[in-house]
Amino acid sequence: MATQTHSLSYAGCNFLRQRLVLSTLSGRPVKIRKIRARDDNPGLRDFEASFIRLLDKITNGSRIEINQTGTTLYYQPGLLYGGSLEHDCSVLRGIGYYLEGLLCLAPFMKHPLKIVLRGVTNDQVDPSVDVLKATALPLLKQFGIDGESFELKIVRRGMPPGGGGEVIFSCPVKKALKPIQLTDPGKIKRIRGMAYSVRVSPQMANRIVDSARGILNKFIPDIYIYTDHMKGVNSGKSPGFGLSLVAETTNGTFLSAELASNPQGQGAAVLPEDLGKNCARLLLEEIYRGGCVDSTNQSLALLLMTLGQQDVSKVLLGPLSPYTIEFLRHLKSFFQIMFKIETKPCGEELKGGDKVLMTCVGIGFSNLSKTLK
Repeated sequence: MATQTHSLSYAGCNFLRQRLVLSTLSGRPVKIRKIRARDDNPGLRDFEASFIRLLDKITNGSRIEINQTGTTLYYQPGLLYGGSLEHDCSVLRGIGYYLEGLLCLAPFMKHPLKIVLRGVTNDQVDPSVDVLKATALPLLKQFGIDGESFELKIVRRGMPPGGGGEVIFSCPVKKALKPIQLTDPGKIKRIRGMAYSVRVSPQMANRIVDSARGILNKFIPDIYIYTDHMKGVNSGKSPGFGLSLVAETTNGTFLSAELASNPQGQGAAVLPEDLGKNCARLLLEEIYRGGCVDSTNQSLALLLMTLGQQDVSKVLLGPLSPYTIEFLRHLKSFFQIMFKIETKPCGEELKGGDKVLMTCVGIGFSNLSKTLK
């Protein structure tokens, strides 16, 4: 780069992934100071260091400087390279923590990305691999990112604290993204789900399914919840069970909710019946919030709208999550882009909570590193 773009400076450990991902896409270096400086155990955590190592693997020529205590990080992004990779994620966070970052970057690589991630597939903090597969992949398809090599495959499940799960994510490269107009979510037409159990009785999954259906059957008949009981080496290193539910609307948008059991040796044991009921209620709340993108994927949708062609994109969202609000501020500082935000109070036809219509003009981001065939 001939012109040295001035670096952005931040303080604190919050939103570290957002800043590093946006820095990589915009090519602007970023400096983050005071990372847990006042903490008894200061500096970057293992899972954050692992995320930085992952960025280093998928880029070529990144410069990363961390001081001795780990409280200051300077990141000068290289070019997104891609290719076939493997990465062992930290078991402190789920694979979803790393996948969310990869989903933002994967379409803009030089070579199509095929990566094997190992670690915790389902936990209580990050979106599980099941939910990202059911909601984020269809969202990327709306933007024109599609192909035979576009898949997310769960080879092994891993629950915290031991992990031992494995997923394969592959994504084709894209020259430019299509603008989208997602303004009508439609009505819920079916609910699909996945109840999984590893290293516990297979009956657990069936008990979860029965209790979840007990609540959801009152609203809609078309419900199918698959049970997935992995055995042997495919079941990871720790016992656990959980449920992820996805509601699909008539216009092809997806809303999701999920719950997982407490990790072994932490907190009280959870009854499968309670977990099924609570997860069904969470899904109903997500449907009440509504919008064309569920709250997990709001920031991904807004990022892809920003990077789209120089054309107007619109998306109707439910109430913005605090994470999304901070993401909008970051988009402004990295890409100088502002969204037009209109609140749509819930009228007669829009049942559920208040909605927000987000409109922006894409910056015409073009994947310059894509090899010309």
